[in-house]
Amino acid sequence: MRNLNVLLFLFISISSYAQQNIDDLLAAGINDAQRFASDYLRPASEGMMYSINQGWFNDAKAKKLFGFEISLVANASFVGDDNKSFILDTSQYENLQFRDGSIEKEVATAFGDIDGIMVVVEGESTVPIIPAQDAEFELPTGLGGSNINFVPSAFLQASFGFLKGTEIKARFFPKVNTNDTEVGFYGLGLQHEFTSWLPADKVFPVAISGLIAYTHLDGSYDFTDTNIVDGENQRFENNTNTYLFQVIGSTKLPVFNVYGGIGYLTGTSTTDLLGTYRVRSGIVSEEQITDPFSIESRVSGIRGTLGAKLTLAFFRMNLDYTLAEYGGLSFALNFGF
Repeated sequence: MRNLNVLLFLFISISSYAQQNIDDLLAAGINDAQRFASDYLRPASEGMMYSINQGWFNDAKAKKLFGFEISLVANASFVGDDNKSFILDTSQYENLQFRDGSIEKEVATAFGDIDGIMVVVEGESTVPIIPAQDAEFELPTGLGGSNINFVPSAFLQASFGFLKGTEIKARFFPKVNTNDTEVGFYGLGLQHEFTSWLPADKVFPVAISGLIAYTHLDGSYDFTDTNIVDGENQRFENNTNTYLFQVIGSTKLPVFNVYGGIGYLTGTSTTDLLGTYRVRSGIVSEEQITDPFSIESRVSGIRGTLGAKLTLAFFRMNLDYTLAEYGGLSFALNFGF
């Protein structure tokens, strides 16, 4: 349960950092707010897509007919230094400017730790008798100050052999609601062992199989009651879908085995800022904004995994590392027959 709480804490923390500056960022206009939020949240969205796709396999040998395994899997995808900051180029923004007149500066992402970056937006007023109000504020920092540089995930996974050389897999993270936050996901996979069709399968020293898996995650964070910005039904909503294609190889020894694989991950994560917002300064002063923007992150790339598995009767444990844009560790406790 601790890992489940870590996932919820991460989602709450990232959303909190982002929403604390909603009023300020919207003062620069919807386009500027959307551009900044896209760069700021990108490592969190991408890291999560890599994290929830770890731990799909610990063996290339498919389970026998009606064989099953229940696993408790914990993952962590690591965020490198190159994803903890980005260059904010004000020439690409419509209204956002650095207070000191700089054109470019390195600023924090959701996993960064750069504070004290001040920006300004010159105000406009559509009512002559109401003076324009400039907006001056500090850009949000990230989780780097809390020494959090990974994206965790944890779930239950079940595998079942239902055809020769073929097993179906399902994973599940129950949707938990706490502190106005909901996060949950599920996944389905199909693994087939190619070597099960060889005439000398039982004496062949390794097993080779292929895996196709789909994972869906959705989460929401309602911050209407925080009074950050006047308005109603204010929330973040995230919808993530990924696909994994993997070739797996493993040894076939009774107790200790090694396994590995080469795979390709592709996915899309969409985060929507929804609700109504009444901003009192900057370029949209005195305007009411509804469902301001949606941002999208995409991942696609090759990944390689290497791990080891220990089998003691019906109990097994495995540990592996995946090399990818967001490399990560996966550990699992497995029970089955």
